[in-house]
Amino acid sequence: MTTPMRLLARATIGVAVGILAGGALSQESRVQLADGPGKDKTAVCIACHSLDYIQMNSRFLDKSGWTATVNKMINAYGAPIQKDDVEAIATYLTEQYGKAASK
Repeated sequence: MTTPMRLLARATIGVAVGILAGGALSQESRVQLADGPGKDKTAVCIACHSLDYIQMNSRFLDKSGWTATVNKMINAYGAPIQKDDVEAIATYLTEQYGKAASK
């Protein structure tokens, strides 16, 4: 048997979940890559993760950091990135999002 307290608890949880989900969804925005040479090659990153990853890590990575990260994505996670594209992607990420871009 469902008591009034249990009904109230279920309703409260339902409202809380709805508020949290609605708030999270309303704050989400679609990340767009900045224009620049190498953008087209970098778009392949979305095959495995959201583009938020780029912005989250951008303040920490310089050119060598982005190069290492792209190589890690290829070697450890099997990212569908051509080895010939690593330099272009790392340069793009550094110029648009890396430490050099934030100075």
